[in-house]
Amino acid sequence: MKNAAVKAKLKGIRVWNRARAVLRDRTGENYVDVGVKILIAVVIGALLLAGLYTLFGDVVMPTLTRKITEMFNYGG
Repeated sequence: MKNAAVKAKLKGIRVWNRARAVLRDRTGENYVDVGVKILIAVVIGALLLAGLYTLFGDVVMPTLTRKITEMFNYGG
């Protein structure tokens, strides 16, 4: 139990030191990299949402509407 606590503490110290090093780094490379990653994520997310919107509008919703209408069509 004591060994696990020591390992956890050391890992926490390593993470803290790494975070401090990143925050102290003022080269600007990380800012550009993060900006590009965020931009790529937003574009991919927008494309994914547009694809899902089109899929639901053209394929899923008409089929769902037809099945619900058939399910409640008691006349026959």
